[in-house]
Parts: sequence; C-alpha cells; structure tokens
Amino acid sequence: MTSSVRPFILFIVSLLLYAAVMVPFTRHMKHKPVEEKLGYIPEASTFQYLCADQKTFISSALLMKVIMYFGGLTDKQFEKTVAAIPDYRGMSNIIHTALKLDPYNMDGYYFAQSFLTWEVKQYAIANKLLEYGMKYRTWDWYLPFFAGFNYSYFLKDYGKAAEFYKRAGELSGQELHFSLAGRYMQESGQTELAIAYLTMMAQGEKNQAVKKNYQIRLKAFKEVSRIEKARDAYRASRGQLPVTLETLIGKGLIAPAPVDPYGGTFYLEPDGKVSTTSKFAFGGRK
Repeated sequence: MTSSVRPFILFIVSLLLYAAVMVPFTRHMKHKPVEEKLGYIPEASTFQYLCADQKTFISSALLMKVIMYFGGLTDKQFEKTVAAIPDYRGMSNIIHTALKLDPYNMDGYYFAQSFLTWEVKQYAIANKLLEYGMKYRTWDWYLPFFAGFNYSYFLKDYGKAAEFYKRAGELSGQELHFSLAGRYMQESGQTELAIAYLTMMAQGEKNQAVKKNYQIRLKAFKEVSRIEKARDAYRASRGQLPVTLETLIGKGLIAPAPVDPYGGTFYLEPDGKVSTTSKFAFGGRK
C-alpha cells in the first residue's frame, strides 16, 4: 500500500466510525424529550422586600410568565413539533411565590390545579395550596370544589371529598355540589365524574392554552368511557372480562377504534381497568 493511499483509507475509516456513532446519537437526541427550564427567580421573601406596594403587579407578571411558558409547550406537544417536558418544579415554585405576594390572585390557584394534579400527581401540594387560598378567597366556591374533586377522584378519601363539596355548595348555592357531597360515600362512576369535572373546567377557562389542555384530557377520558361501556357490555353478555381491547373492537362493541389524543395506545389491564401507554400525558409513554 502506497503512502499516498494510506491517509485516504484512514480518513474513510474515521468517517465511517464517526457516522456509526453520530447517526444513532442524533436520532436519539431528536426523539429524546427536552426539559425546557423556566429559569431562576428569587424567593418570595426577597420579592416582598423589593416589591413594596407592587406585589399584585409582580404576582400577575410571574403567573403570566408561567402560563405563557406552559401554553407554548402545550402547542408544541399537540402539534408534535417537539417532545418537550415542562419544568413542573419551576412552575410550582413560581406559582407559590406569586401567591405569597398576592394570595387573592385566582389565576394562580386555578392554573396550579390544572397541572399539579393531572400532570405531576402532587395531590397533597395542590390541596394544601387550595386550602391556603380558601383562607383569603372565602367567597370562591371553586377552591373547595377543586379540593373535593382531588380527594374523591385521586385520593379516594370520600369523607374529605364530601366535606369540601358541602362547602362548595354552601358558597355557590348549587344543588349539584350538595348532590356530589352525598355521592362520595361510594367509589363508582369515576370516569364520568372526571368528564363532568373537565367539561366544567374547559367551559369556564378563559386562558386558551389551559383550555386546550383541559379539552385534550376531556377527549381522552371520553374515549376511556367508551371503552368501559363496551367492556361492561361484554362482561354482561359473556360473564367474564374481555382479555384485550381488540376483542371489543372485533366483536363490534366499540366503533370506531378509540384514539388516545396524547399519542398512546389504549389497553385493558388484567382487572379490566382501561389504561394507555401515554399515561394521559405527552411524552409519557412507557
């Protein structure tokens, strides 16, 4: 082999080795979820010292920062332009800081409820924040309504759920809330409860990013409800649970086939529970 050919061959080998490493790595990074950070903000005590009489304004500005950040990521996730993981810890910290500055700011409690529960499953933190808000927003029936839902749907603590729904009824005067308070002595109809809750939240939400988030989750739970009804019909006629979702589709008990708006695949667990590989979140697949 001549000395002039050897460098060329080494170059080709190096290029092939580089491609063997970089192509899989690039493919991995392209599909790897990216966590977009919100950035650092000072502690609430520091803000309180610096803000003087501008606490309400600063509180609103902080909440707007979080909502715009979350709204931008929701659009990217829904349009599948990027698999981004929100900085939930940062969002929670900023909301807590904003509400310490202005405990009357309704947007903070409503928005925190939308992601602390469904997205990050921090039910205790959500309820603690709601109970903090009830000390100030004493007229707001939404806060005990949210707490009641969290205790019933997520935590299965029906005694606490009844307590908060009763409070919501006393504040709102709505018979629905008193009726819900009476229902939380049994564990049934949880999917329908979630649909009723999400329908109300989507209808009342003014922020379009948060509204879209509720609508997507509502669509997913309506699909779950269709599967549950088909599952129950199969069990009623055959005396046993279907083994797979495909069984229900094949028997014509559910049509068209259910679609998970989060991009996952619905399936039946051995006990008949309806689950999805997305875990009802973008980028949440197993």
